[in-house]
Amino acid sequence: MSEANDNHRDQVKAERHQQRQQKVKEAVDARVAAAKEEHGILMVITGNGKGKSTAGFGTVARAVGHGKSAAVVQFIKGGWECGERNLLQKAGVPFVVMNTGFTWETQNREQDMAACEQTWLPAETMLADPGIDLVLLDELTYMVAYHYLDLDRVLTALQNRPPHQHVIITGRGCHRAIIELADTVSEVQSVKHAFDAGVKAQPGFDY
Repeated sequence: MSEANDNHRDQVKAERHQQRQQKVKEAVDARVAAAKEEHGILMVITGNGKGKSTAGFGTVARAVGHGKSAAVVQFIKGGWECGERNLLQKAGVPFVVMNTGFTWETQNREQDMAACEQTWLPAETMLADPGIDLVLLDELTYMVAYHYLDLDRVLTALQNRPPHQHVIITGRGCHRAIIELADTVSEVQSVKHAFDAGVKAQPGFDY
């Protein structure tokens, strides 16, 4: 008798689970059906956690995998090797790299501003190019925060880009105006970081 009761309880649980999942499915299906609009997405990946640039590069790889054209602009990068650049350039993805190193290394505001301007000019061209489906502006947030780039100039380029073009912006402390303009915003929070425990950055994992 006990075995029969156990079987009945299991059957009731299974039926209730199926009913709950059916409701979830109906809600998801309704949202999918309602999402009919299609246009270029402006995505911001910000926050103090590790993985913002990695996520941006992952989306670039995804676009290339679908036969889309992509371009990458890297701000505040040093001369050290970049694994993503090694891979994606071979796939035909153009890179523009500021290549001055971090601001605490250069310690020269005028030099950094000039380098930023030289990097932003081709970025503006990319953001106006209908032949580019996705543009990654890696670490752009710092250029705005440090006032190396005029905020309105950045906003204008983003707003006037081709309607189908996707843009990803990464970096800490993204300006509120860019967040408000964005379609999707993800914040990466730091819980633990190996560097804080004295582990150095390693090729193939950190860069």
